[in-house]
Amino acid sequence: MQPFGDASDPRGFWLLLQEHLSWLRVHNFAEVTVRKRALYVRLFALWCLERDLSHPATIDKPILESFQRSLYRKRKANGRPLAWSSQHLQLKEVRAFFAWLAKHNHIPFSPAAEIELPRQPKTLPKAILSADEAEQVLAQPDTATPLGLRDRAIFEVFYSTGIRRTELCHLRIDDIQVDRQSLFVSQGKGNKDRYVPIGMRALLWIARYVEQARDRLLLDEKEQTLFVTNHGEPLNPDTLTEYGRRYIQSAGISKPGACHIFRHTMATLMHENGADLSLIQIILGHEKTETTQIYARTSLRRLLEMHGNTHPAEKAEDEPES
Repeated sequence: MQPFGDASDPRGFWLLLQEHLSWLRVHNFAEVTVRKRALYVRLFALWCLERDLSHPATIDKPILESFQRSLYRKRKANGRPLAWSSQHLQLKEVRAFFAWLAKHNHIPFSPAAEIELPRQPKTLPKAILSADEAEQVLAQPDTATPLGLRDRAIFEVFYSTGIRRTELCHLRIDDIQVDRQSLFVSQGKGNKDRYVPIGMRALLWIARYVEQARDRLLLDEKEQTLFVTNHGEPLNPDTLTEYGRRYIQSAGISKPGACHIFRHTMATLMHENGADLSLIQIILGHEKTETTQIYARTSLRRLLEMHGNTHPAEKAEDEPES
């Protein structure tokens, strides 16, 4: 991150933010949390500097409320407003920064403590693939090439396990436990480890990738990351998103999504086929039951069966007149 404001001012945003980020790392916060805090506090600091507000100690509640209104009025390049979730996240990170400043006596109290965050709508996943559509997407990589074989194995893992893209990028060879038919997710979201079941088909594709393609991509034999780039380096999550979007489009499927759509698809299809939500919660690594409940609301097959078996109009004997 490039310095901003007066980078030599001990009371300025830059040095206090650097101290805060160091504190997060020392206390074993996930690196994704550190990066997220850095991004959103920096955006707030730049907004303040444009208004000649160079010190966190000068920020009060009215200023924070003005910043909140600016987020509400902000428009993206496509003309659309920021999503409520984006506004909520940015304000939440700024609030956490000021709470830390107050706790460590850089300011007397946090002016953000009473800021009311915008309520987030309880949205459902935008798109879910059918089982046939998932197979169409999985068939897109050219498995005659090392990269195509790698990509087929990657999306087989996504479909089988529902892990997050960052979790997949961090997988190591020894995280795949064939004898237990599981993979080990180390330090997933919230810095939590977990074991995830994985199907035999996905394991076979991993084995094929390791035996036929991985060594051809590696530059350093000591690299232990399972899935690597054509330069032998660990994959970037954003690169995976681009791959996923490309394969979905090449399959002729117009639904939006990339990697996360496989997570939603796996959970929904498993629930429709009888999997208990409490077990799906464990597989996905959800901390709250409410997060997993969305798959009960997106499981249409059971609802349609119940509707067809119980609705009077569906049980009527007379056919509609032509």
